[in-house]
Order: sequence, then structure tokens, then C-alpha cells
Amino acid sequence: MDALPDLGFTPVVGDLAFTSRQRSLLSLAHELGRTRFAPRAAQWDETASFPFANYDDLRQAGLLALCVPQEHGGLGADYPTYMMVAAEIGRFCGATALTYNMHICSTMWTGVLADGIPMAHEQRAEHGRRRKLHFKRVVQDGAIYAQPFSEGSAAAAGRAPFGTTARRVEGGWRVNGRKIFASLSGAADFYGVLCTEDKGDEKPDARDTLYLAVPGASPGFAISGEWDPLGMRGTVSRNLTFKDVFVPDDEQLMPRGIYFKGALTWPAMFFTLAPTYLGLATAAYDFTVSYLRGEINEGTGEPWRAGERKTVRRMYPTKQIAVAQMRIQLEAMKSLFVRAIEEAGPDPSRDVRMRLYAAHYSVMEGANDIARLAIRTCGGQSMMKHLPLERIYRDSRCGSLMLPWTAELVLDRMGRETLYEPGEKDE
Repeated sequence: MDALPDLGFTPVVGDLAFTSRQRSLLSLAHELGRTRFAPRAAQWDETASFPFANYDDLRQAGLLALCVPQEHGGLGADYPTYMMVAAEIGRFCGATALTYNMHICSTMWTGVLADGIPMAHEQRAEHGRRRKLHFKRVVQDGAIYAQPFSEGSAAAAGRAPFGTTARRVEGGWRVNGRKIFASLSGAADFYGVLCTEDKGDEKPDARDTLYLAVPGASPGFAISGEWDPLGMRGTVSRNLTFKDVFVPDDEQLMPRGIYFKGALTWPAMFFTLAPTYLGLATAAYDFTVSYLRGEINEGTGEPWRAGERKTVRRMYPTKQIAVAQMRIQLEAMKSLFVRAIEEAGPDPSRDVRMRLYAAHYSVMEGANDIARLAIRTCGGQSMMKHLPLERIYRDSRCGSLMLPWTAELVLDRMGRETLYEPGEKDE
């Protein structure tokens, strides 16, 4: 992409009217990504190991507290700013960006998002007191939070109560259950577990969802299973089990029932996986342009050295047409993405909600489309693991599978919510 004069590069989201704060954060993310994350990305993929070194860099740069409010010592980034920064990180390492999202959401949901959810006065006071504890851990201790959703049921899609349960006991909760595809397993200090309150004989109800921070060292908490997937291997998303795990009251990340309200009123909270994949799509495009221009040695994956004879492929019409197709699709994805993050907020209109769904689908499916075209255009060498395209292709294929908004579920939501008014049924 052409560089912006004031930044020296064009961010993933394009040439926007950034605030000075956004320019600073984007520059920081780009520099970390270019100099630290990109050179390490292959090793996390090859070994299916967590990018601890990248998190050390994020911690040192203060980016673990990106969405912690400034009054609590964080950087105070709002929703659009986070989405821009996350996309920039995804440009250089998909696994780092995806796991970073899980961590950031624990602060964003308890911060700016919770501020937009109606609460009783007592709940608001309780939440304000408890989130200070979590924000302090992130800011002062550099703590990492995970956010395990999936259980292999309809719960993560919002269609059933979570099978993981929490029973009220003196001083807190007893948690029992299991999570799968739990990113940051073994790397997080706290796991923000979504579970259903166990009320004894009463039927489980999704409205009774609890959001609890389970310390990684808790007795009864265990991590198991292998992790050898197609892509996003550095997320290390193994299984979590909870057997009578005691969680103190103050570990509630949201008051009882507030997560359910948030899921209904703040749908953009589930759009935060998309920046990673917009970043991957941009990386595929960037590589293709550099490769065809002869700026990359296909044998080493490095820039050509002085005196070496460059291989240039840009003169072929088929290559030029492919690059044009990639750019057109990427610009459409970016436009939808930017519109969606600018409109994000509680209680969106149906039109805004439909555009949000469309943006999510376009990014998650489009990222792999662009990566596929990049490999076809760059040719056989691009299949080799010393070049990044085959990893980008594998990583990009995973986005449309991720709950709560898989590509299939988004299509289902769009079709149903377009054709039916709330409460309408067919006779």
C-alpha cells in the first residue's frame, strides 16, 4: 500500500482522518509488527506454541492495557481505535492478533461496553468496584486474560444456555464444566469464563449467564488435549475443564445477567474477531505486490541483496489483473469494516445491524479469497513454508469457522432478520 506521509505506511484500515492518538497507536503497532511479530510468526506456527515473546513486547509497550480506561491507568482506547490497532497487528501475526482480541475483550467488555448497558444503581456500583481489581492486574501486573466461549453446543452462538455452570456458595461460586477451542490455554493468568448460573431444580436459562475470571492456578482447573490444527496454531486453543472450581465473588467480570443484556444490545461486541482477518488479507495483498515487483527473493523470503539478480513478474497481464481483483475486494472489505466500527454502539437500528453482519461475513470469507488468489498469482514458490503466504492462507481459512458468528450463522441471521419482524412467525 502507498505510505501516508505522516505515518510512513498506510494502515490496514486505509487513509482515514485519524486522531493524533490513533496515529501514535497505529505507528506503535505497525513497528512492533514489522520488527518483532512478523519475523517470529513462522516459529509459532511451526511449533504450535504461544507467542510469549510478542506478549512481552505488548506488555512493555502498554498495549495489554489498551482498552483500560485512563482513570484506571490504561490507554483508554475506544472501540474503533482498538479495531484499527488489532487489524495492524493481524497484518504481521494472525495468532498474536487473535489471542490479543480475547485478552482485550475482557477489558473492553467490562469497560466501554458495560458503560453502555443499563444496570441498576447497585449493580453499577458493584461493577465499578470489581473492575478496578481486574484493571489493576492488567496495568500493574501485566496480567493476561483469556475468554473461552466454545463448548461444542449451541451456547456460544447464543442459542442455548452454557453447559458450564456456576453454583452459588458462601463467598463466591463453584464452577463445573468444559470449554473447547480455548485460546491462550496455559498462557493466561485468568480465564474469563461464560457460564450459566445453577439454580438447582430450575431449568437453565441463558439470561442467567455469568462472566467469571477463573485464576489459572485454581484447584480443580485443568488443561488437556492436543493442539494441531490447520491454522492459527499459535493460539494454543486446548480444552479447559472445571471441577468444583471455587471462584470468589470479586472475580465477576460483569454483574449477574449483564452479559446477556450486552449480547442483545451491543452486537458489535462479537465483531472483534474480524480485525485479525482484515490484517491477514492486507498481508496477502502486500506480499503479492512486493513479490511481483521483484522485491522479495523467492528462495530466501528476504529482500534481494546487492548484486543479486532480481526476478520480476509484474509485466504479465494475468498478474496485473489478479492484483487489481485483489485490490477491489480488499477496498470493499475495508469500507464495510470502517463503516461498521464507526457505527458500533448499543441498540443499533436494523440497518446498522445488517451492515455489521455484512462486514463480518465479507471480512471472514474475503480474507481467504484474497489469500487464495495471492497463492495462485505468485505461483508454486508461494506454497513453500519459508514464505508467509501458505501460513496466511491457512490462518485466513479459520475465520469463518469462529463462534459466535460463523459465516453460516451470519447468513442465517441476515436472512431471518430481514424477512421477519420481531415476534413474527409463519402460521
